[in-house]
Amino acid sequence: MHSVAVASRSADPRDSRESRNGGSPPDAVSLAIIEQLQEDGRRPYAAIGKAVGLSEAAVRQRVQKLLDQGVMQIVAVTDPLTVGYLRQAMVGVRVEGDVEAVSDALAAMSECEYVVMTAGSFDLMVEVVCEDDDHLLEVINRRIRAVPGVRSTESFVYLRLKKQTYMWGSR
Repeated sequence: MHSVAVASRSADPRDSRESRNGGSPPDAVSLAIIEQLQEDGRRPYAAIGKAVGLSEAAVRQRVQKLLDQGVMQIVAVTDPLTVGYLRQAMVGVRVEGDVEAVSDALAAMSECEYVVMTAGSFDLMVEVVCEDDDHLLEVINRRIRAVPGVRSTESFVYLRLKKQTYMWGSR
């Protein structure tokens, strides 16, 4: 899955959409540009322009504006299995005290690829990518559980990835 992905960014739902990206929400043309880049993050601006009815220069300007506003980012996405990370898991974390402090500590760990505050059974959901089961055990037992404020964890080990997309924000 070694590809380039474009993800429109989500943020705290308490923030207004306008304040998150420094302006009004993307219009239909900008959303169409995002869709084009989500299909192929390396698609030439001229080809995107042809698909959305703009010049290459206009597309370049809009893409730069979307990047500057934090509406989207363009990144390379790799399959962890192909680069030596054989174990992935989602870890539900229950917290005592300041959830923000715990989420910051977990987000600073290189193995924690995704950290989200949630409502429900867990205060945080953390996606962990590790080399093997021993590495996963070390991360959960000695690092995550050692963070002050972590009350308990529950691990959900990935057996097989069936779907992973980055298409939110343009549909």
